[in-house]
Amino acid sequence: MTNSSNKYILLVMTAALISACSVTKKYERPTTLKTDQLYRDESSTDSTTIADMPWNTVFKDEKLNALIQKGLDQNLNLKNAIENIVQARASLRQSKLAYYPSLQLDANVTHNKQSQAGLNFPAGININTLTTTYKLGVSTSWEIDVWGKLSSSKRAALATYLASDAAKQAVQTQLIADIANNYFLLLAYDKQLEITEQTLKSRIENVATIKELKEGAIVTGAAVVQSEANQHAAEVLIPDLKQNIREAENALNILLGQAPGPIDRGVLGTQIIPEKIAIGMPAQLLNNRPDVRQAEFNFRVAFESTNLAKTYFYPSLTLTASTGFSNLELNDFFSHSIFYSIIGGLTQPLFNNGLNKMRLTTAQSQQLQAYNSFQQSLLVAGQEVSNALYSYQMAVEKEDSRAKQIAALEKAVDFTQELLEYSSATNYTDVLTSEQNLLAAQLSGVADNLQKLQAVINLYRALGGGWK
Repeated sequence: MTNSSNKYILLVMTAALISACSVTKKYERPTTLKTDQLYRDESSTDSTTIADMPWNTVFKDEKLNALIQKGLDQNLNLKNAIENIVQARASLRQSKLAYYPSLQLDANVTHNKQSQAGLNFPAGININTLTTTYKLGVSTSWEIDVWGKLSSSKRAALATYLASDAAKQAVQTQLIADIANNYFLLLAYDKQLEITEQTLKSRIENVATIKELKEGAIVTGAAVVQSEANQHAAEVLIPDLKQNIREAENALNILLGQAPGPIDRGVLGTQIIPEKIAIGMPAQLLNNRPDVRQAEFNFRVAFESTNLAKTYFYPSLTLTASTGFSNLELNDFFSHSIFYSIIGGLTQPLFNNGLNKMRLTTAQSQQLQAYNSFQQSLLVAGQEVSNALYSYQMAVEKEDSRAKQIAALEKAVDFTQELLEYSSATNYTDVLTSEQNLLAAQLSGVADNLQKLQAVINLYRALGGGWK
């Protein structure tokens, strides 16, 4: 290249470097994000949160922890999420390679045949010439990242990679919550089946007692029939509970990535939850919730895409160089046959049917959509925390009343049965009602306990626990 060409390229590069920062912008988290009052009726300045607790310390049941670990090792959705990370990492590496020059090897043999007919040769003479050229060379091309085009592409690829990693973490937190929820649901079904079977045993004995009382003319035949119906009412609950248990086991096996089968498990009454349910501050969701972090990374991808779209309005600077050997003869191919060239090129878009403007408009619109999705993810996170926390509070609030209800109904059953057996001050309808109410309250008590356990699990996940 001539000195004037070198000066021109140097001048353009200097001007570009000075103004490059005005073409693309550095990402900063939007200050317009709303994180205040995400937790309904809750305000806290304490940053302590159960989301910082490892999952194997939140759950004290070793059998549950073993199932969670198996799920983390075998769950197929989690494996797919990991493969997404592998693909995103490959794209990130590819974006980094754009900073380096490309290199090509060129080796060829060219045969040229030229007819000399029509030249000043005697009439009737047609002379054809055949030349063979041998060429071996290398060439390289390098686009200088003047306006930040390559940097924006790299940052977009990095954000995509981080988003895929956050997506995997979101799958993991949901998986842990799903395994724990289904595990406690299974324990609740076990407990309800146990209560129902005990009730059935008691009602079978009660039928025998009522028959004896009928023989003693204390009760009528209607009481015998009612007692038998009461027995059958408990019996019909058992098949449904067994079916629920089977389906809960099968659902757990799917989460564990294995075929349906029995699940080794503990009992509902021995489950322990954290003593202090700390939720921290809403702003911590930005760092703790994987799906919120994924939404922010997606927004960063859109932000860098807008940066990239802006760079297309400016000229691209490419340096191209080639060198090698070229000769007409092979015997002296490497002698006196060296060639080389260095070319600096500027490509400035002048007219391309408005493609650059449309590209920028699309990128800006997609960036706004990504921002809205980011804000939406925060609102959903706040809703889930609020719902889980309130569900836990209501379950705790019901505990004392439910215990008193069950205790009162147990006494009512005892009293009515005694009255029925030793006096005529009551009839079997009173016994029947008290027994049915007791069973319903006992089953509801199990549901209350399940609600409390699942509320803690859902709150743990909603706060972003399980992936650290």
